[in-house]
Amino acid sequence: MHKINQNIRARVIRLVGDNIEKPDVYSLQDALKIADELELDLVEISPNADPPVCKIIDYQKFLYQQKKRQKELKAKTQKVVLKEIRFGPQTDEHDYQFKLKHALKFLEEGSKVKAFVFFKGRSILFKEQGEILLLRLAQDLEEYGKVEQLPKLEGKRMIMFIAPKTSKKK
Repeated sequence: MHKINQNIRARVIRLVGDNIEKPDVYSLQDALKIADELELDLVEISPNADPPVCKIIDYQKFLYQQKKRQKELKAKTQKVVLKEIRFGPQTDEHDYQFKLKHALKFLEEGSKVKAFVFFKGRSILFKEQGEILLLRLAQDLEEYGKVEQLPKLEGKRMIMFIAPKTSKKK
């Protein structure tokens, strides 16, 4: 955290701020007197500078504004939700359509979709069928999402990621 008032250990400091008529290097005692006259706090902003940079401000207000800024930044970040859809290499048409509807719904909600074909036992022989199935899914969802990662075999799974397309609001 920041050092304030008596906790600052430097002998000389560079004083900056809105309420300072001329930013300059001051002794710690002079800077503390100026802060006391203005009924504000002397806060060490940049301790590693030579000499350390201090600012005369209302410390509680400063902390409040920092918390508020961090909260705004946190609110602006989007949380990415990843939904999984599992297929078998011989998924029939009805099951495919059912899972396609779910993938469409997930993309419309703004979630990423991780579609994968799970190969059990000897079904690994049907790698091509699994890849064709995933590529068909990507083609069917083309207008709702974009493929982030093409089908890739990892162990017994062939995985593909689809991210939602950003909607353009007018």
